[in-house]
Amino acid sequence: MATIERMEVGQRMSRIVKHNETVYLCGQVGADANTDISEQTRTMLDKVDALLEQAGSDRSYILSATIYLRDMKDFAAMNAVWDSWIPEGHAPARACVEARMARAELLVEISVVAAVK
Repeated sequence: MATIERMEVGQRMSRIVKHNETVYLCGQVGADANTDISEQTRTMLDKVDALLEQAGSDRSYILSATIYLRDMKDFAAMNAVWDSWIPEGHAPARACVEARMARAELLVEISVVAAVK
């Protein structure tokens, strides 16, 4: 029988959903939307680390990531942070698209699917 566990449940969404041995995170953005793309990316990935730990996983177990950029001009700077964050040999399937964000000052958002350790 399939097991679904929802963590940090709100009216609109859960921050974490676990289904069997898979972890799904809601979209994460940087801690301070008034910073540059590098800092927004860094703090966004810090949030991913914390949620994955809470769910019994970590960045080396990420299966897929979808990254949304407000402007593709930030692609190289975002990738510089990403490349230093993702463990060598553990790159997930990934897509990166330009998207209109929920707030104009947001430069990057990520959605992650990972396996439980």
